[in-house]
Amino acid sequence: MLDTNRTSRGSATRVNASHFCSVSSQPIPTRVVLLAGPSGSGKSSLAARSGLPMLRLDDFYKEANDPTLPRVTGSADIDWDSVLSWDADAAVAAVAELCATGRTTVPLYDIATSSRTGRETLDIERTPLFVAEGIFAADLVERCQELGLLADALCLRGRPMTTFRRRLLRDLREGRKSVPFLLRRGWRLMRAERGIVARQTALGAYPCGKEEALGRLAAAAAGRCRTPRSRVPN
Repeated sequence: MLDTNRTSRGSATRVNASHFCSVSSQPIPTRVVLLAGPSGSGKSSLAARSGLPMLRLDDFYKEANDPTLPRVTGSADIDWDSVLSWDADAAVAAVAELCATGRTTVPLYDIATSSRTGRETLDIERTPLFVAEGIFAADLVERCQELGLLADALCLRGRPMTTFRRRLLRDLREGRKSVPFLLRRGWRLMRAERGIVARQTALGAYPCGKEEALGRLAAAAAGRCRTPRSRVPN
């Protein structure tokens, strides 16, 4: 659970206040922290560590029979790392409904079969802050900011080789795809990782490691929300 006054190491949390607005006397509305980062960067474990309610954005992937799914250039593989493989409109709608009502209905997605297996109700009650995590979270920054829903946006970054090992072990353990597919994807993502982080940063997510991310989550939980800033031009 987050401590809004101290980090996990016991020292006072330090936050770059230029990115946040101060607490007002008005009731704090429910807002979202968008948690992005390369696949395998530790987004889910960090969100769980925070103790905040979590929306899994990966559940908004399109299904394998969707004709709009993109392909990896020069390959028959579906490009699950392209934002075109994902339903951004449905994800934004879920975030907005959670902020407005404290509950929403979300799909249950099975990555191994690339299909939706059902739906469930996510109820965060009137919690003033929740985390929406996924590799496409940064693609929602501008829209959530325009809707007044954004508390912060973070991009976890680390060493590409460490991310590669963590991602491969997780995907093998969970049987997400075939071993040859996972190796091809893992190698491609390792080489592209710095560019992935750069793209998500350009979309408005703040790049940081896990401890700094926890400090910013603590600041958001204390009621300090990030002030809007312009997107980095392409």
